Amino acid sequence: MKKLHFISLMLAAMFLCSCDPMIHVPTPDQNETEKPQEQEKPQEPEKPQEPEKPSEPQRLKGTVIGSQYSIDYTNNAKTTTVNTKQNVFDGDYNTFFASYDRSQTWVGLDLGEKHVITKVGWSPRIDHQDRVQLALFEGANEPDFSDALPIYIVREKGVNRTMQYGDVDCSRGFRYIRYVSPNDVRCNVSEVEFHGYPSEGDDSKLYQLTNLPTVVINTYDAKEIVSKEVEIGCNVYIISNDGTDLLSGEETKVRGRGNASWDFPKKPYRLKFDSKQSPLGAPASAKKWTLISNYGDKTLMRNMLAFEVSRTVGQTYTPFCHPVDVIVNGEYRGCYQLCDQVEAASGRVEAKDGYLIEIDAYAYSEDVWFSSKKGTPVTIKHPDDDEITDQQIAFITNYFNKMEAAAFASNFSDLENGYRKHLDLDSFLRNFIIGEFCGNTDTFWSVYMYKDAADGVLYTGPAWDYDLAFENDYRTFPINNLYEYIYKSRGSAASDAVKQMVTRIVQEDPAAKARLIELWEEALNNGLRDLTTVLDENAELLQESQDLNFKRWKILNQKVHMNCQALGSYDAEVAYVRDFITKRIEAFDELVRR
Repeated sequence: MKKLHFISLMLAAMFLCSCDPMIHVPTPDQNETEKPQEQEKPQEPEKPQEPEKPSEPQRLKGTVIGSQYSIDYTNNAKTTTVNTKQNVFDGDYNTFFASYDRSQTWVGLDLGEKHVITKVGWSPRIDHQDRVQLALFEGANEPDFSDALPIYIVREKGVNRTMQYGDVDCSRGFRYIRYVSPNDVRCNVSEVEFHGYPSEGDDSKLYQLTNLPTVVINTYDAKEIVSKEVEIGCNVYIISNDGTDLLSGEETKVRGRGNASWDFPKKPYRLKFDSKQSPLGAPASAKKWTLISNYGDKTLMRNMLAFEVSRTVGQTYTPFCHPVDVIVNGEYRGCYQLCDQVEAASGRVEAKDGYLIEIDAYAYSEDVWFSSKKGTPVTIKHPDDDEITDQQIAFITNYFNKMEAAAFASNFSDLENGYRKHLDLDSFLRNFIIGEFCGNTDTFWSVYMYKDAADGVLYTGPAWDYDLAFENDYRTFPINNLYEYIYKSRGSAASDAVKQMVTRIVQEDPAAKARLIELWEEALNNGLRDLTTVLDENAELLQESQDLNFKRWKILNQKVHMNCQALGSYDAEVAYVRDFITKRIEAFDELVRR
C-alpha cells in the first residue's frame, strides 16, 4: 500500500508540471548546460548613501508618566484615581489632570525610543483657560529629566474645548517628553498631544524661549533652590545664537544670592560650574557666574545702563552682563541678567595678589569683615574666607584705617602725603560719577574697593547693584529736584564717615574737584549723551522677553521693593527712564560745576 501511495503522488506531481509551463525546476546539470555564459560587466562606482529620510510625523503614543498624585476637588484630598494624568490623553475635553501639589508638577510620555518632536498641542481644563499660559514643554533622555531641554512655551491663555498647537523647532531626539505646569495652578490641563517621528536627531537646532539666550537649570532630584549658603547639584544648559550654540555645564552647583533681593519672589542665583567657562562670549573664563533677577526694576535693564555708563566713564573693569531667559526644573522663572561674579580673578577684578573689599551695609552677616575706627562696616571678599590668614585680615584692616584717617587729616588734600597716598583718585571719582549720574541711592553703602597688590593703593570699583538707580527709589525721588548730590540727601543710605569722606574729596579738595570736571567732560565727549540710544536698543532687545516676564510676575501695576511709582506698562517704564536720563545730564552738569 505504501508503494502504491508513493507512485500515485509522483504521477500527480508530473501532471501538474505538464499543465503549467511557467513552473520549471531544472536539475543542476540542466542549469549549467542551458544557461548562456555571462560576460563580466565593468564595476560601477558606489553611489554615496543618501541620508535616511525621517518618517512622516505622527501623533505619538507611549507610557504615561508624570506627577504621582492628583487632587479630588470634592474633598481636596490627595488621590491616584480622580483627575489623574491619564486624562490628558483620553481625547475627552471634560476630563483633566489636576495635580495635588500646586507647582513643579507635570505630565508626559515615555516613548520607548528617541523621537524628534515636531508639534505639541494642549487644551485647558474647561473654564480655566489661564492655567496653561507659560506652561513649558520639555524633552529629555534621562527618566528624571535632569538633562531636559525646552521645546515650546505656551504664551497665551487657552481656549475651552479646543486643541491649540505649536510647531516645535528642535532637532534633538528625546525619549521622554512632558508638559510642565505653570507656577501655582496644579496643572489643570484637559488634553496634551505630542507629534513627531522616531530619530536620534542632532543638536543643530535647539529651542530658545525668545530672541535672548535661554538658561536651563535642572537640579538633581528637582530640588528647589532655597538657600544662599548651601549649594545643590544641577545640570546647566545655555542655548544661544538662535539655538545653534549649546553650553553644557554638568555637575554644576547652584545657590541663592543677594541681600534684599533674596527675599523677593523672583529669586537671584549664583552658578558655579565644574570647570571654567566663558558663557555668551564673556571676557572672563571662570567657574562662578550670577543670575540677577531685577525683580524691582521694571525696565529690566538698569544694571545694563549703569555698566554702559561705567564703560563710558572709563573704569578699568566693568562687569560682563547679558540678558537671558531662565528655566528652573521645567518652570519659566523670567528675564534675568547673566553677569560676572565680582571676584579677584583674571578678566575680572585684577587683584589676585592683593585684596578685594566692600563697604557693605550687610557686612555684619558675612563671615570675614571688620568695622573701621570710624565705624564703617567692610566685608573682605578676597582672599576667600577659607584661605585668608589672620595676618592678612589685620593688614587690610590697618590699611583701610590709614586711608580713612588720611582723608580726615588736616593735610588730606596734600598731593604727596594726603589720602592720595592710599587711595587712587581717578577710580574714586569715576565711581562717584557713575553712582551720582545714574541716581543710585546706595552708591556708598555698597561699594567695592581693591588693592591689586599688597603694596598698591586702594582702587574704587567695579560698579555693581544698580537696580534702584535711574529714579527707582522713593527715598530720593525725584532726584533731579535735589539741590545737592544724592549721597548728601536724607534718603541716601551710607555711614556718616563715608559721607564725610566723599564730601572732603569731591567738594573740599580743589584739585580733586577740578579733576572731577575733567572726567565728567571726557564722559560726555565719549558718548554719555547717547545713553538714551542705548536705552532704546535694550528695550527693543528685551521686548519679547519682558512680555513673558510680566506675565509671570504681574507687577507692572503695583509698587514693589523701593519703587516710587507703578506706571502700568513696560513702555511707560522705559519712557520714564529716557526722560530721567535727558534731564539728569543737565542737572548733574550743574552740580559738578557748582
